[in-house]
Amino acid sequence: MKSLKSKAFIYGLLFTFIIAVISLLGSKLPFLDKIGALTIAILIAILYRHFKGYPEAYRSGIAFSSKRLLKLAIILYGLKLNIYDVIGKGSDLVLIDIGVILFSIGLMLLLNKYIKGDKNLILLLGIGTGVCGAAAIAAVSPILKSREKDSAISIGIVALIGTIFSLAYTVIYSIFTISPEVFGVWSGTSLHEIAHVILASDFSGQEALSMGLLGKLGRVFLLIPLSIILILIMRKKSHSENEKKRIDVPYFLLGFVMMALFHTYVSLHTWLCKL
Repeated sequence: MKSLKSKAFIYGLLFTFIIAVISLLGSKLPFLDKIGALTIAILIAILYRHFKGYPEAYRSGIAFSSKRLLKLAIILYGLKLNIYDVIGKGSDLVLIDIGVILFSIGLMLLLNKYIKGDKNLILLLGIGTGVCGAAAIAAVSPILKSREKDSAISIGIVALIGTIFSLAYTVIYSIFTISPEVFGVWSGTSLHEIAHVILASDFSGQEALSMGLLGKLGRVFLLIPLSIILILIMRKKSHSENEKKRIDVPYFLLGFVMMALFHTYVSLHTWLCKL
């Protein structure tokens, strides 16, 4: 019995690994390099489920990948964040990023009053759109006690819409007269994933790309205080409802912060050594 369970677990890991490899290789091909590995992986999973159904035999391995390995990925995602650049060079952009996040979440909650949708799903969409796409959704889902289905749907929607808009941005830049700096700021403070920002802003030159990445990293940085605020809100909510429900602190976010601090320290140390 244990051997069967271990085989199912290994096959589940291999299943997700194969999809990841295909997506990464596919993202190097013409046109597919415009939509990124994440979107390709989501499309493969959607098509597989539509034609073959969910691979129940591999559920344990798939669940491990979507929970444990995803948290590890978020921790490593911190290596993309240089806190010195965000606070030192992009302090003005951080204020814009805060406005974008508040607007995104507020607009989604306002729309939900009229469409009467699932509030948790709507909140995930608002956070994913406003902050940093799939990484933000994966980070806050444990805090909000979101269902796996809601997390998967919101990640898929945000990834696909982000890809569509990043392609649309390149068309807009070709039609209208926009300075590279302004276009970079616009891309970095509005598109969801780092891959989307690179796709849109790289089209208009190095200056736009630099500003775009700086604006995007500011939103990644804001994932930390946003998560803390959500933890406090959920704890207060559980107390007010007289629930004994425990709100777990997502410790992988601490790993994310540690990796960001490590990257910042290494970058500063390298810069100082060159002086």
